[in-house]
Amino acid sequence: MTPAEAAPAETTSQRFEPPKGGAFLIEDARPEDIFTAEDLTEDHRAIGRTADEFFEQEVKPNLPAILRHEDGVAARALRKSGELGLTAVAVPEKFGGMELDLASALIVAEHLGRDASYAAWHGSHTGIGTLPILYFGTEEQKQRYLPKLARVEMIAAYALTEPQAGSDALAARTRADLNPEGTHYILNGQKMWITNGGAADLFTVFAKVGGDKFTAFLVERSFPGVSSGAEEKKMGIEGSSTTAVYFENVPVPLSNVLGEIGRGHIIAFNILNIGRLKLGALCVGGSKDVLALAISYAKQRKAFGSSISDFGAIQHKLAEMAIRIYAAESVAWRVVGLIQSRLENFSWDQPGASQTMLKAIEEYAAECSIVKVFGSEALDYVVDEAVQVHGGYGFHRDYAVERAYRDSRINRLFEGTNEINRLLISGMLLKRASRGILPLVPAAQALMGQIFSGSLPAQDADEERRLAANAKNIALLSLAVAFQKHGAELDQQQELLMHIADMVMEAFAMESSLLRARKLAAFPKRAAVAADLAAVFLRDAMGRVELAARNVAGACLEGDFLRKTMQVLRRLAGYDPPDSIALRRRIATRLLARERYLI
Repeated sequence: MTPAEAAPAETTSQRFEPPKGGAFLIEDARPEDIFTAEDLTEDHRAIGRTADEFFEQEVKPNLPAILRHEDGVAARALRKSGELGLTAVAVPEKFGGMELDLASALIVAEHLGRDASYAAWHGSHTGIGTLPILYFGTEEQKQRYLPKLARVEMIAAYALTEPQAGSDALAARTRADLNPEGTHYILNGQKMWITNGGAADLFTVFAKVGGDKFTAFLVERSFPGVSSGAEEKKMGIEGSSTTAVYFENVPVPLSNVLGEIGRGHIIAFNILNIGRLKLGALCVGGSKDVLALAISYAKQRKAFGSSISDFGAIQHKLAEMAIRIYAAESVAWRVVGLIQSRLENFSWDQPGASQTMLKAIEEYAAECSIVKVFGSEALDYVVDEAVQVHGGYGFHRDYAVERAYRDSRINRLFEGTNEINRLLISGMLLKRASRGILPLVPAAQALMGQIFSGSLPAQDADEERRLAANAKNIALLSLAVAFQKHGAELDQQQELLMHIADMVMEAFAMESSLLRARKLAAFPKRAAVAADLAAVFLRDAMGRVELAARNVAGACLEGDFLRKTMQVLRRLAGYDPPDSIALRRRIATRLLARERYLI
């Protein structure tokens, strides 16, 4: 982007009343209402450049050693990032941090997402390792630990998962029992799959006090009885540290209880929300890097007397990679903007600052899950097609896409599996509806009544706006159909909830992609690129929305009611197809000229 094209800095502020989480399904947004990657300020971009320089100088040359787990190499790189302030972005100044905004934290995540192994070290330390203390720690705990974490004098890890408690974290068996003197909790149990587990100096450990009160503790490696297992042999992220961690009669001072006894789930769930958002951004960064690898290889690889980049089949793949990245990126930055819109004039010096921050993030918990699922599945698509572009060489360890393919897979498991996140998206929307926070069910039932009285919602003459609006209408219609059959028991129908989540995600991504493209109208070159990306994405996404809606209708309706619903669905989902082959070729031509992601 040239300086002349950069959006003015003041666009980073939202000039509208922040919508409620999930309200995008029943409210229209304007281009000026959403935050996009183009709204980042020059200060934000400087942080990105710092992260890029750090990666090129400290991570990339040391990747072979990091992947071999050579003693201390990854930890030294992490400490170097601390010297540059990259581990202190979210930490308040009074605790030795930089106290920057959420957008800054996501920029670092995206730019360091270029290698998944190092990103795991960095992300676990700065995210799930540090944020529990920042958000839930006492003033004394913050003073004791945050400066050391910001400077990476200590490395942090988050110990939640157990052999018998993965997605069901509250089934943990690790115990914490108060000693007879009442001075320490005695911790016994085992955690597994702990990122940074082999090197961490400080663990946030979840255990049950008295066998039933799920509670978080700050446990230092130096405490007697703490030990780590061997490094796990993993499919991907081979250079990250992943171990079991054992606690055998570990004495934990009362002052190291994090938050309240029996309220550990509040910490666990809130930290996962921000972790999902950052993971989605990390996946966008990784996707861009892999797309560049695929473009480079396609241009230099010859077949039948031409570069394979000249072939339509290859151009289709490259274009589709860019389309998926564009949509995932649009979703991620829109959610950042939503959260930041509730944090205007925020300061960590304000009373109740932690609660203000947590409430802003929790408000958009469903949207954070959308970012995670959408970003991780976009990356999975990109790495898969990048291997395909490389042909047999993509299956060889001498080529970076082979490792990228293996590294990508974990992201659909991290921060709650994508299946769990899909259920959370639908579940959180239904919960907000049942509490009267969001009038989803009345809106869905009103839509259903309108449709079956013989009329459709007003249809915009602009086909792309109509598609974005109708994707939301189809999701609402499907919700009404499912709720009509199952009522309060809908939360037990996981297949239906996952179909509904798919429609909700696609609708959010469609609207985000379109609004971003329209917001770029002031910059004709970039607007034209975004318009092509959005045009293809909207049509393809509508096909996925229609298929999910058919599955819901088939499971919930029969007879004339089913046939009528299918007629309505076809009308809502219908569009005049553009020449998507020409659009993809135009996108691919631009990619090949630029040799990287477009926007």
